[in-house]
Amino acid sequence: MPRTTYEITMPDLTGKRAVITGASDGIGLIIAKTIAGAGAEVLMPVRNRTKGEAAVASIRERHPEAKLELHDLDVSSLESVEAFATSLCTQGAPVNLLINNAAVMTPPERQTSVDGLELQLATNHLGHFALTAHLMPLLKLGAARVTSQVSIAARSGSVHWDDPNFESSYDGMRAYQQSKIAQGLFALELGRRSQGAGWGITSTIAHPGVAPTSLLAARSELGRANDTMSRRVIRRLSALGLLVGTPESAALPALLAATSAGPEPEAFFGPQGPGKVGGRPGPQELWKPLTSLEDAARVWTLSEKLTRVKFDVYA
Repeated sequence: MPRTTYEITMPDLTGKRAVITGASDGIGLIIAKTIAGAGAEVLMPVRNRTKGEAAVASIRERHPEAKLELHDLDVSSLESVEAFATSLCTQGAPVNLLINNAAVMTPPERQTSVDGLELQLATNHLGHFALTAHLMPLLKLGAARVTSQVSIAARSGSVHWDDPNFESSYDGMRAYQQSKIAQGLFALELGRRSQGAGWGITSTIAHPGVAPTSLLAARSELGRANDTMSRRVIRRLSALGLLVGTPESAALPALLAATSAGPEPEAFFGPQGPGKVGGRPGPQELWKPLTSLEDAARVWTLSEKLTRVKFDVYA
């Protein structure tokens, strides 16, 4: 069955500066490639320098004149996040786009970051919370668009307020849901606080639907020796053009969220097909776990406590 290809019209991003986490492979690499192709200078902070160099080479194969910078960043490490952000702030160049995309998914056993935080919460949300805070001076200078990548898993689940690090009872999928719900609530609260305080920053949310990416692939560092059964099924469905998306189509909602003209407050983009797992990208309604203003403010406070980073220091 032929695969339907979806496209969006990218604006000219010449003169813009973009920071994209998780840009060394998968959806993040496609986002970086597309934004670089539209003329932006793309900063690619990566944990694995070898993968990062391969990603840069891949982008330059298609866009030989691409303006790319490779940086070191382990987004799960608060020290690494601060060091990366400090190096950019020392340069002083405005950041116009920040795409918080890097993620890990469902380690079979509970793992912690170097800061002692549950790994999915640390990587998928807290590292990006701290990164956004540390980059605030540059984001304000660039009147930036901050796009946070969530997951269709965030349609259900909750934040485990009493045990956010899953110390008493670990469940990989519930911890993943929590990390993505927290990231979405943070993005909404960021937009509200920016509007209220006049920071000049626009905050949007995107989710990629379902596609065969490396999130569920074999990853020894996560204790996963083989691709999950889910990934094998998703890969097969994607190859057949059935229901789910491709990595290319899954990148489009974040690209829309990051570059579309004048999104409404609380703008949320994702695939529009059955079940919102694939199809043409576009705006959609917030899922129930993302609708509580009280929860959004509470996530902000919890994130400040766990990261020991406060936005008002930078804003």
